[in-house]
Amino acid sequence: MDYVERVLETLKAKNPNEPEFHQAATEILNGLRPVVGRHPEYEKTALLERFVEPERIIMFRVPWVDDGGNVRVNKGYRVQFNSAIGPYKGGLRFHPSVNLSIMKFLGLEQILKNSLTGLPIGGGKGGSDFDPKGKSDMEVMRFCQSFMTELFRHIGQDTDVPAGDIGVGGREIGYLFGQYKRLRGEHVGVLTGRGLSYGGSLARTEATGYGLVYMMEEALKCRGDGFKGKTVIVSGSGNVAIYAVQKAQSLGANVVAMYDSNGYIYDKNGIDLAVVKQIKEVERGRIKLYAERVKGAEYHEGCKGIWNIPCDIALPCATQNEIDEESAKALVRGGVKYVGEGANMPTTLGGISVFQNANVVFLPAKAANAGGVATSALEMAQSSGRSYWSFEEVDAKLKTIMVNIYHNIDRAAAEYGAAGDYVAGANIAGFLKVADAMTAQGIV
Repeated sequence: MDYVERVLETLKAKNPNEPEFHQAATEILNGLRPVVGRHPEYEKTALLERFVEPERIIMFRVPWVDDGGNVRVNKGYRVQFNSAIGPYKGGLRFHPSVNLSIMKFLGLEQILKNSLTGLPIGGGKGGSDFDPKGKSDMEVMRFCQSFMTELFRHIGQDTDVPAGDIGVGGREIGYLFGQYKRLRGEHVGVLTGRGLSYGGSLARTEATGYGLVYMMEEALKCRGDGFKGKTVIVSGSGNVAIYAVQKAQSLGANVVAMYDSNGYIYDKNGIDLAVVKQIKEVERGRIKLYAERVKGAEYHEGCKGIWNIPCDIALPCATQNEIDEESAKALVRGGVKYVGEGANMPTTLGGISVFQNANVVFLPAKAANAGGVATSALEMAQSSGRSYWSFEEVDAKLKTIMVNIYHNIDRAAAEYGAAGDYVAGANIAGFLKVADAMTAQGIV
């Protein structure tokens, strides 16, 4: 049994019943085998064991009162995973599926994602099993205030800077920031994704979706290709999906399908994004309304059928493990040539194997969706300097970062004998920087 296998076996034994964390650790550590082989000192200093063990996990109860006067209790989390290259940075997710396994998988991925941006930010993640869907603004506010009443003592602009994730948008960030400011009596950049009127950054809303498309555009360009005329499927209908669609359409792509948790829409003429934005951002409605408003569009209950639609490019932007082995095979049969992950770990290990065996260009989440956290770090820089950059300035920096990430993971894969394997390239390129920092700082 080699070093990687021993670390994985120990991790699974010490962290039972955490399948998402096991999946992420397995994918990452298996990709690091070539690196470990060249660096026997990592085993002597138990570097991998330290890398997969969070520095700190905070779990707490979140009591709040609903509009009916009933007391509700949810569970809150913050996993402060690795601060070797900078303060912890990573989103807060409010969704019923949230548990410790999901928080740890997201935090582990975040370490490498943040490293790949080239910016000085460590990895962390947090959230709650609270579901903001169907809640009034006052209920969401009371929950956020209770959540921050515990979290505030563990975060700070030079310690841990959370952002948004699934279920945490501008409304939630505003309530969370307001409570932090109230408790600490200071107006600092402790949360990113803030509104423009109180320290937010232009282009932050668009950043993850735009960044995904910028990286895919570079992958296409390096193969003498482009988005123009390509048929594209984008899963999800939240922030990442909407702005991935917007940028892909601006580059000439025909985006024909999107979905939410109930089902998917198919519009062979191309998604009318203005209608989607009205439904999802203004009305907070279900995507099935699209088919009622756009002539020729179809709505289908359930989500898996979206992967049977023939396409050139697939951009999964919804949630983890939405593309399993069966769905990946359906995409390959439908002619997909490029897959870029906008969500966190949306493809299972079996699905990734299907794509790689079919020579599909596969851009993994930790690289492809790094635009959001990269722009969050740019927001942190603006907050620290009391600066305010134009949309064009931030967007240009974002594009440069995403193009650089693509070439860095491409080079890393080739250097370690895995040319074209961007999963391995992303793991290696992200890990080497963190490993160097951890080694320099001693056994901590």
